[in-house]
Amino acid sequence: MRHQFRRLGKNHRLKIKMNGADEELISTDLSVCLQKLHSLFSDAPDLIATKFVINQTNHSALLAYLDNMVDKNSINDNVLRSLLFETVTYTGLDNLEVSIGSKQATSSWIEVQQGILSGKSILFVEGESQCLVLNTPGWPQRDVSEPVKETVIKASRQSFVESLGQNISLIRRYLPDGELKIQETRIGARSQTKVALLYLGDVMNSEIVAMLEDRLSKINIDAIINIGELEELIETNSFTPFPQYLSTERPDSAASHILQGRIVIVADHSPWVLVGPMTLASFFHSPDDYSMRWIISSFIRMLRFVSFLISIFLPALYIAALTFHYEIIPLSLILSIGESRERVPIPPILEATIMEITLEMLREAGLRLPSKIGQTVGIVGGIVIGQAAVSAGIVSNVMVIVVAATAIASFIMPNADLSAAARILRFPMMVMAYMFGIIGLVIGLMILTVHLITLDSLGTPYGSPFAPFHPVAWRDNLVRLPIWSLIKRPFSNRTKQLIRQDPNNRSDDA
Repeated sequence: MRHQFRRLGKNHRLKIKMNGADEELISTDLSVCLQKLHSLFSDAPDLIATKFVINQTNHSALLAYLDNMVDKNSINDNVLRSLLFETVTYTGLDNLEVSIGSKQATSSWIEVQQGILSGKSILFVEGESQCLVLNTPGWPQRDVSEPVKETVIKASRQSFVESLGQNISLIRRYLPDGELKIQETRIGARSQTKVALLYLGDVMNSEIVAMLEDRLSKINIDAIINIGELEELIETNSFTPFPQYLSTERPDSAASHILQGRIVIVADHSPWVLVGPMTLASFFHSPDDYSMRWIISSFIRMLRFVSFLISIFLPALYIAALTFHYEIIPLSLILSIGESRERVPIPPILEATIMEITLEMLREAGLRLPSKIGQTVGIVGGIVIGQAAVSAGIVSNVMVIVVAATAIASFIMPNADLSAAARILRFPMMVMAYMFGIIGLVIGLMILTVHLITLDSLGTPYGSPFAPFHPVAWRDNLVRLPIWSLIKRPFSNRTKQLIRQDPNNRSDDA
């Protein structure tokens, strides 16, 4: 199956006619080759085409590449120095002594143009109907740094970068295993973005791999700029706020998911990778869960589940209680709420909507501004606007507390995509509560539950292990039991090897 996937990617690539490049073969005349290069890159002033004579031979050569897209030190030291100053016995392209780790001969102008655009250099030799594609990429790239979004306390401090090769290497450091399979293809008629699938061959379910391969092979688009675009093209249901793939910037997290029997999708130019198949419970996990004591991790994980429900239902419950069911509120509390709302002329639904939209505006403003200014805007803006709104009689003190508690609950969730889904669902739940009270909340909860259990990620039930019901799997979902008790991989992944550790590997003193 791996070779079939590579063949699909290659065939898709060769069907693309790139800016004048066609199936015309490479000429044995260097002047014709140079003219063809200038026609293919007519508006590319950074094209470098250098003609020279190979040392101690009568063979002329032409080296072409794009400036600032190649490693010039590698070209000077390993290509030009060898051909210009060292003793060369030329017997053909195959035996040409060029100290480049990867090189291949081609007679296709399509592959020549694509190679130059991807940071490779092309060596033409007079009299040869083929040329050498030399792997000399050297574009600017960022060093490995600390994760920005997925901050942890006791886990690794490395994050992915914008290079596919480096990202694969970061994962390989955690999994130096021969069963780590890597499949590559290209997506995008213009961008030709490299995409790689990483998984354990003796663990991963082959049906899931085949399903993902099929979805990738059917993508027909101009370009893939970021991993989010790819996620939408391969997900099962686009009409849902819930993420069906996990986006992570952490190599240790990606390696952990591979060990659990999942597949990691790495795209070039993106510092994030996708992980699938996923379940709803998986989005509540954090790398820190396995670095702390299991009792503490279990408490924090259950806190995340409770916070998820609070972030969706708390404003709606407040609206339902004040609009329809004020009798469920204790008398002393209802008097306090009534005193707080005495000067508020608008109904609770409008009051909550104003505060929630204001909160979302502050959140977005804090994200788009520089970090130091963004934190100041978030804190000062929240305090000033909240206090001014209460003083002006637009909202009540209790509503400010409800909105603040809801915001804090949404911040507890470790996954930003799931947190965003909870923020969106908050508004329809508020409308249902305003129209039907507690009954509306129950209807909303039922609709949400049905939606979650009908979702799937690469054929895996989204509600597992709660629906379908697998109580044994709860030991690493709702809570996190000791590591020595986590003998099996998640049932939902349908892995070839369900057992991931020896059940008798606990020490005698345990």
